[in-house]
Amino acid sequence: MINKVTTDIETVLKSIPDGARIMTSGFGLAGQPIELIEALIDFGPKDLTIINNNAASGDRGLTNLLLSGLVKKMICSFPKANNSTVFEDLYKAGKVELDLVPQGNLACRIQAAGAGLGAIFTPTGYGTKIAEGKETRCIDGKNYVLEYPIHADYALIYAHQADRWGNLVYRKAARNFGPLMAKAAKTTIAQVHEVLELGQLDPEVIVTPGIFVQHVVKVGDIK
Repeated sequence: MINKVTTDIETVLKSIPDGARIMTSGFGLAGQPIELIEALIDFGPKDLTIINNNAASGDRGLTNLLLSGLVKKMICSFPKANNSTVFEDLYKAGKVELDLVPQGNLACRIQAAGAGLGAIFTPTGYGTKIAEGKETRCIDGKNYVLEYPIHADYALIYAHQADRWGNLVYRKAARNFGPLMAKAAKTTIAQVHEVLELGQLDPEVIVTPGIFVQHVVKVGDIK
């Protein structure tokens, strides 16, 4: 019987090694798996590369992960936030690296990884510092920059509902990067508010099929 729901998320998180590349869903705090990220801190994997839309927002989740000193590099679109200076302070102090990726490029590069593509051409960033050192090409009179997929070892994502097969349903804007990241990571761990019986999720509203999810944990089961 397939059952991806676990109440022992500690064992799963303990397996994340030093130097892992980890995607975390979220647009600011919306859709960020806050409890899952903070549980990871307790096990202390070092030199992490974190891939997220924002470097940090508010005083939970990624902000606390950055403060823990476990993050070596951030790959993100918005390194600054109006409600947190944590990343900015760490970056200026030379304690964390930054790979700045325009938001559209970030989504497309993650999507490319999930789709098994080798690379993509995008017009975003052409003629700017973002394109320095990268291959460019003119296609049908328009200039493009060659970008490579962004893969991850793990994806920590937030969803509203799941079943024991790992099928996921999201709630409104909290969906954001979750579906893309689930496909681009070797191991996806989904934090959810509710686990339903198999067959209770309408197949027409399932966004992420369980084939892309390895572990499901309810918020209340994250210690």
